[in-house]
Amino acid sequence: MKSFRFPNPLVVLTICILLASFLTYLVPAGQFDRREDPLTGRNVVVAGTYKGVESAPVSVWEALMAIPRGLQSAGSVIFLVFLSGAAFAVVDKAGSFRWAAEALMRKLSHNTVLVIPVITLLFALGGMVINMQEEIIPLVPVMLLLMRRLGYPPVIAVAVSIGAAAIGAAFSPFNPFQVIIAQKLAQVPLLSGMGFRLAIGGMALSFWTWWVMRYAQKRVATPEDVIHEHIAGDIWRHILILSLVIATLVGYVVGITVYSWEFEQLTVLYFLLGIAAAIIARLTMDEAVKSFIWGLESMAFAGMIIGFAKAIFVVLDQGQIIDTIVNGIFVPIAHLPVTLSAMAMMGIQSLLHFAVPSVSGQAVLTMPVLVPLSDLLGLSRNITVLAYQYGAGLAELLVPTNGALMAILAASGVRYEEWTQFLWPALGGLAGIGLLGIGLGIAFGI
Repeated sequence: MKSFRFPNPLVVLTICILLASFLTYLVPAGQFDRREDPLTGRNVVVAGTYKGVESAPVSVWEALMAIPRGLQSAGSVIFLVFLSGAAFAVVDKAGSFRWAAEALMRKLSHNTVLVIPVITLLFALGGMVINMQEEIIPLVPVMLLLMRRLGYPPVIAVAVSIGAAAIGAAFSPFNPFQVIIAQKLAQVPLLSGMGFRLAIGGMALSFWTWWVMRYAQKRVATPEDVIHEHIAGDIWRHILILSLVIATLVGYVVGITVYSWEFEQLTVLYFLLGIAAAIIARLTMDEAVKSFIWGLESMAFAGMIIGFAKAIFVVLDQGQIIDTIVNGIFVPIAHLPVTLSAMAMMGIQSLLHFAVPSVSGQAVLTMPVLVPLSDLLGLSRNITVLAYQYGAGLAELLVPTNGALMAILAASGVRYEEWTQFLWPALGGLAGIGLLGIGLGIAFGI
């Protein structure tokens, strides 16, 4: 009997879209009232206002129509993926990534075991600061190059990139797309509990790094000599190009924290990066344009996956059943003891993330419902934020509706079932650390 092979990500997401359509016939439609929150500028639900509304089932035809709508809705993210892929293709044409990979391998030639912790930490910081996910997609070829050089399987490239970034985001004390939005909605002091979050986050990241290194060492093969050709250009030219790559990311961090930038601004930064890299590398116009087009083509599949994943939410929202799901799964935990209620919140946030694969969107949807509930239970609002952050953040590692995850798996040539086989034991440990964090947070009164 042949082992089960998980279908192509587009097949999986199409099935999920049709399943969402089916649910709109089964789950009663309902809505919360909404208001604009002055702190976040977003429309948030008003707790205690849930009411049933007229059923709005989504037919199969309408569900399929949600695909182009999902692509349109996720347009800013998809264009970011396209333009960043194009820019990095120009950088790759200049040979700067390959030069950096070779330089790193030479530097750590006698202690290559340090490569995984160093790269894991860098991506974790990206997740912690800017909730890095889609930005990782163009970097996949570089990560695969490094892992092959070390003799590690492609799944390790996924683990040290999107895996580390998701964990950094889930346990971050200042991720603007998760903890800052949630703390604003919960009306607690911004960045409160930072030291506690850093301590628990350090435990989670250390555990993940240990797990990845352990897995990699058990499956190490003969390293491939994948970087053997002469790479044109002097050292300083490569350093300047790579410095521009770093400056692009730093510029975006400053932009979102100081000027409230969105994906559109980062897209422009990547476009300028591609132009600057071509000039510094002294590429001809034909070479630069061909590299740019190749980068766009290489990101087409990733962009489609993100749009298809967004279509699932479009169907559930059109069927008006998301609020029903939120109301139905959170109300029962009000009858549990305080600590169990907080832990149940974390588990439910993880389950809900399948239907709402946006951490900021999930905060806007659930925090106004959970804050009054936590007040009635005598539960700290910061604990409610922790439960949301850990639950939704760790679910980013698993749910197939996370378009960035599925796109990175596809670009890495890693099948979803291979990823889950690698992930499951570690995810249990990470969930345990999250639950421990909630328990300690209650005990210490954060």
